[in-house]
Amino acid sequence: MDRLDNTVRPYAWGSVTAIPELLGTEPTGEPQAELWMGAHPGAPSRLTRTRSAGAAQDGTAQSYALSDVIAAAPETELGPAAVRKFGPRLPFLLKVLAAGAPLSLQVHPDLAQAQEGYADEERRRVPIDAPDRNYKDANHKPELICALTRFNGLCGFRVPAESAEILESLGVDSLKPYADLLHARPEEAALREVLTAVLAADRAEIADTVTEAAAAAGRLAAAPGTPPREAAAHAMTASLAHHYPGDPGVLAAMLLNHVELQPGEALFLGAGVPHAYLDGLGVEIMANSDNVLRCGLTPKHVDVPELLRVVRFEATDPGVLRPEAAPDGEELYVTPTDEFRLSRYVLPQDAAPVRLPAGAPQILLCTAGTPRAGELPLSPGHSVFVPAGEHTELRGPGTVFRATVVT
Repeated sequence: MDRLDNTVRPYAWGSVTAIPELLGTEPTGEPQAELWMGAHPGAPSRLTRTRSAGAAQDGTAQSYALSDVIAAAPETELGPAAVRKFGPRLPFLLKVLAAGAPLSLQVHPDLAQAQEGYADEERRRVPIDAPDRNYKDANHKPELICALTRFNGLCGFRVPAESAEILESLGVDSLKPYADLLHARPEEAALREVLTAVLAADRAEIADTVTEAAAAAGRLAAAPGTPPREAAAHAMTASLAHHYPGDPGVLAAMLLNHVELQPGEALFLGAGVPHAYLDGLGVEIMANSDNVLRCGLTPKHVDVPELLRVVRFEATDPGVLRPEAAPDGEELYVTPTDEFRLSRYVLPQDAAPVRLPAGAPQILLCTAGTPRAGELPLSPGHSVFVPAGEHTELRGPGTVFRATVVT
């Protein structure tokens, strides 16, 4: 078992205080958006070993990237079953995500779409770092976000009639054609046609519409007679427009379900489901991919034709997940993907130690208390890597998230 040294990513939307508060460190004054745990080439975790491929022969401890440790001995670190199923790489990335401002509105492709899109861009020799490149790899990117604090997000399309009512309530003339479409057309066609019209509209004209809509939303959110649910939707619209003035994604967001997670609740985000995280602190796990197609709320490239190919135009229930408890105290967040498996242990002070399965690689992340993994003490925001085949026990008190794979 190895204690991990992890990188904090300073994206502009990140909270200045949430990750420092978790870690018990002083804020730097700069955004601290994501704490990465895993072997992603962009920011692999590091660990210290006295023996590893290439280690000093005199037993001196050295620091290694987890990605290099796995590459040197994949079956030892990941286990034969994981290597057979996913190849010689850790198939997930674990994060602590701290949103201080809304992230971009986005979708992820399914595996077939990712393979096709990646092959096409490779064939056309689009540079991997080009700003208009959509597919950085040939993998899909299912995600799970579990709230550590109250956590707000957008996930999946509302029923078209509900979105039409929200648009109509703003009293903005330029929104009327969108509301009419949502009322008149079948669900799939209505959602597709309205999103296409919003994203393909003249940017100056749509910016004026966003400005009008935001002003109306702000007034309605503050009005005493506005029902609470409508007030929340209008407040979200005004907030998005504040962060992204004139962005067509503000109107696209009005088509989506607003979800507020309480601590311990989670959302699974499958392929083709438009979503955005708005604010809050959570544990996120995803398949190890960088494939993102943006819909708005961003200055970055939006490839409208490719986006429309990938989006699933259907109204969905966001499906808030609550963990399923097992007899040994494990609380599992059940998802349909095999690349990751996330669970949680809430460990009382005097409870018997919990022996963890040893057949696959694991990352253990502490989010509260002072638990121990084997002989290693953990504190909030700190984590360890447990290679496949290594047995370990958890002791409380504290909360530990366990990330592994399904083999």
